[in-house]
Amino acid sequence: MNNTNTTAPLISRSDITVPVTVFARTTAAPGKAFDVIAPIDLAAVFHPVFPFPGVAEVRNQTESWDHAGPSRNPTFDDGSQATERLTEYVAGHGFAYELTDFTNVLGRLAAGVRGEWSFLPDGAGTMIRWTYEFKPLPGRRLILAGPFRPLWRRYMQRALNRMVEVVEAA
Repeated sequence: MNNTNTTAPLISRSDITVPVTVFARTTAAPGKAFDVIAPIDLAAVFHPVFPFPGVAEVRNQTESWDHAGPSRNPTFDDGSQATERLTEYVAGHGFAYELTDFTNVLGRLAAGVRGEWSFLPDGAGTMIRWTYEFKPLPGRRLILAGPFRPLWRRYMQRALNRMVEVVEAA
């Protein structure tokens, strides 16, 4: 992926992270799936899934979400928020971002998250791969890798399934 941002990445090679990956297929071509998902309205697809809140709105977006560099603040329906920065963007293929400054429980578990999306040809459609890579705070890795991980995977899969519905309706 093209990384035009000069800021040091949140996660380095030496970090021990907790990755969570989900997959979904769509009948849409990779470029179409990418074009719908990259700028998607987060509030339309991130609904509450116990114990996690949904996204209520996005505030303070600095630029259009179509190149490395812009940032924004997803705000959750429990009043908490995070800072999201788009770090990589390759039109039609994939993008990556970092989430930091969580004001909810994630702020006590992780220094941040790297999210990465890939849109891969799958016959006439697309296989979508979405990974959330948590950078645990000291002493928090076992919580993230243990009881937290399956709950987060369920949250991600439900959001991804809603995104695929939006792609196929477009």
